[in-house]
Amino acid sequence: MPNVNVFQGSDASLVLAVDDSSSEEGKLANSLIDKYELSNIVGRLQNVQVKVENDLKPYHELGKRFATELRPGNISVFGYVERAHINGALIKLLLGDGATSPPPIGAIAQPSFNIVIKLNNPAMPASSSTLTVFGVKFESWSFALPEDDFVMESVTFKALRISSEETG
Repeated sequence: MPNVNVFQGSDASLVLAVDDSSSEEGKLANSLIDKYELSNIVGRLQNVQVKVENDLKPYHELGKRFATELRPGNISVFGYVERAHINGALIKLLLGDGATSPPPIGAIAQPSFNIVIKLNNPAMPASSSTLTVFGVKFESWSFALPEDDFVMESVTFKALRISSEETG
């Protein structure tokens, strides 16, 4: 039976995981995730957004105003995360080894990891939903230093694919 529960943001926990630690990108991500303990829960998050876009292409026959067919195109998975904390973990996941020392000449491997979002309503512990975003790489990092509000860092990311799993 599909999960029909309604969730709030407070029902969610987000962790970072490595699905291929044999690659250079996976090893980099694994060391950073372990160092900053992001494999438990990435805390102080808000405004987590995950988007999937399918580039649909309408086919218009000559003389027809409405499309007669929609053809699927490229699928893009991307998103955005804000965090009320700065400790260098997210920027190191963006820059890899280039975040701590002058980058070596040549290509720098960028960490690749998974984002796992688990939604569990405390009133219905047997029911949960898990959203896993695979092959994530951070695209940009920024932080805001407002005069009278919390310091926030934010990242945008792109990913290879996404899956959803429901229990209960």
